[in-house]
Amino acid sequence: MPATGGRHRLSRRTKIATAALGLGIAAGALVIATTVGDPGAANAAGAASSGQITCPDVASRLPAIPAQAQAEVQRNLTLLNTQISEANNRLVSTAGQGGPNFVQNAILGPLEDKRASTIDRIAIAIGRQSEKPQNLGGLAACSLGGQANTGAGTVTASTAPAQGTGNTGNTGGTAGQISCPDVASQLPAIPASAQAEVQRNLDLLNTQITEANNRLVTSAGEGGANFVQNAILGPLEDKRVATINRIATAIGRTADKPQGLDALAPCGL
Repeated sequence: MPATGGRHRLSRRTKIATAALGLGIAAGALVIATTVGDPGAANAAGAASSGQITCPDVASRLPAIPAQAQAEVQRNLTLLNTQISEANNRLVSTAGQGGPNFVQNAILGPLEDKRASTIDRIAIAIGRQSEKPQNLGGLAACSLGGQANTGAGTVTASTAPAQGTGNTGNTGGTAGQISCPDVASQLPAIPASAQAEVQRNLDLLNTQITEANNRLVTSAGEGGANFVQNAILGPLEDKRVATINRIATAIGRTADKPQGLDALAPCGL
């Protein structure tokens, strides 16, 4: 066989191998650039693979709340929601850190301690005016689950982080999370007959924000400058209008129907 033919075949094989190696290096560089240059996306992927933190529902386990205790109970139920939000944020920001017990020791354990104290304050507040509820301490422990927390011990949908720089297009969470006006704090005294329905809808407001924030992460990079407003914030506002109206209607069946709550429906980044 002529030597030149062998050299040509070797040259072609070498070029193919070199090209394949170059593609592999480029792909590796893309992965590195994605995970190092955009840690939020990498952490979001890590959080998605492990689920979000879920906690037992506290509000649904409470007895009728005396009118004198409602404000204090409300504040602490809202705090339970804040604690879960902070723990889920911690879960995302620390993705990949620590050993096999990192989440339990650094996130779930401290969360349980905070929840135990907050739940105890709820029981004490009720106990000042009526019989103190017992055995609520078993609701403090949380775990990782495959679904987002949909109101575990929460009554308000207003615990998202403070507003950021405004909606400038979907940035995969780099512009912060969705923030909505507080609804629970704007309600009048809730009649006992309406408490269960109001509670369900306050929990639903929280679920809606959680779903919208998840959409904000999973749709990172999609659409144009108005994508977040049109695909996430607009539909969220529509859902909140309907839910807030159900809250007002439930109260209005046995007391004066609160007015002007629709102004609390729009959310922002």
